[in-house]
Amino acid sequence: MPALPSFLIKPLWSQFKALIPEVKDEHPWGCHRPRISDRIIFEKLVQVLVLGASYEKISDSFCSATTIRRRRDEWINAGVFLDLEQICLETYDRIVGLELEDLTVDGCIVKAPCGGEAAGKSPVDRGKQGTKRSLLTDGKGIPLGCVIAPANRHDSPLLRPTLERLSRFAYFLPERITVHLDAGYDSQKTRDLLDELGCGYIISTKGEPLQAGARWVVERTNSWHNRGFKKLSICTERTARVIDALISFANSIIILRRLIKEAWVSHRWDSRPKRKPK
Repeated sequence: MPALPSFLIKPLWSQFKALIPEVKDEHPWGCHRPRISDRIIFEKLVQVLVLGASYEKISDSFCSATTIRRRRDEWINAGVFLDLEQICLETYDRIVGLELEDLTVDGCIVKAPCGGEAAGKSPVDRGKQGTKRSLLTDGKGIPLGCVIAPANRHDSPLLRPTLERLSRFAYFLPERITVHLDAGYDSQKTRDLLDELGCGYIISTKGEPLQAGARWVVERTNSWHNRGFKKLSICTERTARVIDALISFANSIIILRRLIKEAWVSHRWDSRPKRKPK
């Protein structure tokens, strides 16, 4: 069974391929081993992200784990994953429309058994190593950006860098933005920050029963990350730049899936799935 259905893999690869920088063969004699196809590495990275397998287990006689890591790092240096996420967001906004008037931010703690730059003692897992993702979504739960930090960091200090991810939409941000937050952000410092940024806010009150409101969409998106991408639910990467790239890759898949699902009832195209995607 493939890691992702074909109606996602095909358009994703089509755009990903266009972003890969051209590599020139500079070997003087041209007698070295041929370069592994980018498509093979792409599919290996999809399997690593979705299935959570290690690079060694996903490698085979056609492609080694070292080759996968080396090509992944080349693409990270070229900004391919971030550019792919940006293109998916802009395409979704053009066809369906992002709901930027209502934004939601929330943190999610996952296991990080290998430690690394973004790992710290988890307050919800007996002090074991963990990573926190501070996620920003629009009113429908479309991921707009994410900030990673050690699990022992509080959500509130991560709010500013998370909201700064909106700079990628500077040219079409609405005049009035309302930020929906849970009780973990209920402090005067948070309110002062949102006033400084010119944002309205709806913050759950500490000590009162759960107040979900419009904030449930970010919880669903966190579930999409953890249930759909095993590499994010148990983060075994040690460097922050690789984790950021994998999150951008996962966000691109989520956005594309939502785009196809929502456009399925209003648009027609040659490769449209016969059934509405789940």
